[in-house]
Amino acid sequence: MNKGDVCIIKLIAGTGHEQFGERPAILVSDTKTGLVIVIPLTSNLNALKFPYVLTIFPDNQNKLNQKSVALLFQVRAIDKSRIVKIVGRINKNTQEKIDNILKEMMGI
Repeated sequence: MNKGDVCIIKLIAGTGHEQFGERPAILVSDTKTGLVIVIPLTSNLNALKFPYVLTIFPDNQNKLNQKSVALLFQVRAIDKSRIVKIVGRINKNTQEKIDNILKEMMGI
């Protein structure tokens, strides 16, 4: 598993705006501890009203089926067993945008 992989993950039921269920996500980091850090994706374009989001358009590289929103404000660590499969990768330009948004959001 590598940074930028697009994975299908299973998230346990959340509360409020927390994402849950089987969904695509972008791998941020493999922590080598049995956990990975991911950014959940949603196809609900209403999520664009929130800060720290990024539109991801489907392409041959990421293998997404539809226009999605990366919910960077919901970045989280999950157990590797929650990864169902890796389906694609984001491109370098998208990865740079994600890195910049994460830096701004975390104040680093």
